Amino acid sequence: MSRVGKKIIEVPAGVTVTVAEGNAVTVKGPKGELARSFHQDMKIEQEGNIITVSRPSESKEHRTNHGTTRALLANMVTGVSAGFEKALELIGVGYRAQLQGKKLVLNVGYSHPVEFTPEDGLEIEVPSNTKIIIKGINKERVGALASNIRDVRPPEPYKGKGIRYEGEHVRRKEGKTGK
Repeated sequence: MSRVGKKIIEVPAGVTVTVAEGNAVTVKGPKGELARSFHQDMKIEQEGNIITVSRPSESKEHRTNHGTTRALLANMVTGVSAGFEKALELIGVGYRAQLQGKKLVLNVGYSHPVEFTPEDGLEIEVPSNTKIIIKGINKERVGALASNIRDVRPPEPYKGKGIRYEGEHVRRKEGKTGK
């Protein structure tokens, strides 16, 4: 039995979950609304403010979808109630980030600035010129935007320069030694 799939999902006050035919789930909350359709065979049941996900059999397909369905549903509930955020740090001499309107402009050692425009539902904050915070209600989209920004200049192992997630450990290598 899936340990993740067995866990219940508690729906906080102010959040409404509606399960339509065909396992199309809509979650509305104070931060916004998310909708997603899940695998037809998974049973999503709501009793009061508790949601449970169960599977019809022990087949491999049902076992793999059980935990995934529950985790995605829990992330939807968390997203519309509390939201998600991902923080990035810029490390390197002259590396800086700034906002121009809603557009993020990165100066990270290239001959040109790199620009990112967030899609609807995502918000970018720059509290200091070496820190970027991405906020949104969809965990998948927040992580994807953070990954795309990090891919502009991933941290390198010799000097540790680059864009990294907050708290990410970069394993350092020893450089060449001269004779």
